[in-house]
Amino acid sequence: MTTLGVPVSGDRKVSPLRLVFSVRSAALPVDLALLVVRVVLTWIFVYYGAGKLFGAFNGGGIHGTSLYFSNVAHLHPGGFWAVVGGLIEFFGGIAMALGLATRLAGVALFGDMVMAMITVTWATGLDSSPGYQINLAVAALSLVMVFMGAGRVSVDALIDRALAARGDKRSQ
Repeated sequence: MTTLGVPVSGDRKVSPLRLVFSVRSAALPVDLALLVVRVVLTWIFVYYGAGKLFGAFNGGGIHGTSLYFSNVAHLHPGGFWAVVGGLIEFFGGIAMALGLATRLAGVALFGDMVMAMITVTWATGLDSSPGYQINLAVAALSLVMVFMGAGRVSVDALIDRALAARGDKRSQ
């Protein structure tokens, strides 16, 4: 039986680490598709996270993002939420690139997009610019990573194999 890609058999307990780092065995095209999703999410989130934190890519930096969050998104204190959003996006994007703790990063990035929709883009609607269509698409891709995991081409896969080997040695 498989639950979220974590092998479970009989009475064996699955460690929380295996839940976070487990990788489902899949056909090569599925693993390649997961890699493509990770690359796309990496670019999007590192781009916007670096803009929030460092002012990269014509971003506002922490000060500009703080003002935007306070005045437009009505998130107070703006500085706190600018740092939180920037950290989630930048480091969540890096985690996606590496395929490290991908499920946790996916949950954080999904939450980030839900907050963006609730606080900024929902009022403008789906068919306007800026609407929430991009937030919705990126949130859906983040959920794909939560449910599917990173695939074989990832640090998660290496950790999963190491945890499985360690568990096999302990049961002998």
